[in-house]
Amino acid sequence: MTFKIATWNINSVRLRISMVEDFLNEHQVDVLCLQEIKCQNDLFPTAAFNELGYVHQAVHGQKGYHGVATVSKLPLADISSTDYCEMGDTRHVECVVEAGGQKLRLHNFYVPAGGDEADVDKNPKFAHKLKFLDEMKQLDADSGGIPSILVGDLNIAPLPTDVWSHKQLLKVVSHTPVETETLGDVMDAGGWEDLIRHHIPPEEILFTWWSYRSKDWNVANKGRRLDHIWSAPELKKSLVDINVVRESRGLEKPSDHVPVIASFEF
Repeated sequence: MTFKIATWNINSVRLRISMVEDFLNEHQVDVLCLQEIKCQNDLFPTAAFNELGYVHQAVHGQKGYHGVATVSKLPLADISSTDYCEMGDTRHVECVVEAGGQKLRLHNFYVPAGGDEADVDKNPKFAHKLKFLDEMKQLDADSGGIPSILVGDLNIAPLPTDVWSHKQLLKVVSHTPVETETLGDVMDAGGWEDLIRHHIPPEEILFTWWSYRSKDWNVANKGRRLDHIWSAPELKKSLVDINVVRESRGLEKPSDHVPVIASFEF
């Protein structure tokens, strides 16, 4: 079977639920992983997803900000979350899904943005981000014999081609050497593969986020690839497509992130 999973920092699921509905109707993904849902569990638009067939939901919300949710057409099992850095933030939810006889462990992440200054002594938010990443090194891409897929807004653009200007952004949070190197350490420690760059050559410029501050985001094209899809190495052979839905950024009152879809054949 074809299995499609999407990740999208929606920047308020209630504000943009109609946008999400249109996306799901068009792309018919099996699983959608949302970040920054910005609502508590009881305010999550459960009914809207139920009507579209996404009746299986793992929601880990928080009042006002943060929050992640995984909605699925397929049953979800072993739902849990980890409180990284023990700050009470809702930045992770995991579950197990079965597709075409293949069990998969799904991790949905919203990594802290890290504030404006890349200095752990002056900026507690940046220190928090690096500590969060350090704790992510404990994640194994093949935990308990079940291969994993990790998706989400990791708030780091690791490659020079993941940003509009490598030279100008080297000191800007999301592309500093300490962040990109630490993200690489997370991947190496857990045995993860970057599926987006496995399918789309690293030499190709690729963005998933464009700032609201840009008057004409499409013309300026000052983007970054902050949204990621990783997996256990064995799943690379089943990957058939990666689709960065860039046109979503041009919708009325959009998220500053666009969805990314990975398609597998199991």
